[in-house]
Amino acid sequence: MNWEQTIVRINELSRKKKSVGLTKEETLEQNRLRTIYIEKFKASLKHQLDSIRFVDNQQ
Repeated sequence: MNWEQTIVRINELSRKKKSVGLTKEETLEQNRLRTIYIEKFKASLKHQLDSIRFVDNQQ
């Protein structure tokens, strides 16, 4: 499952939870997908922060 599919499925489960509720399996899936999302987000943020280079223009 790619990044967009993960987000779409998390949102589907969230809407279903608000409207009719989730089964035990869907709750487990939602938690698993949220964990995957958070790990991907952290990795992406870390990569962005690691690529930042500070430049000092003092002479």
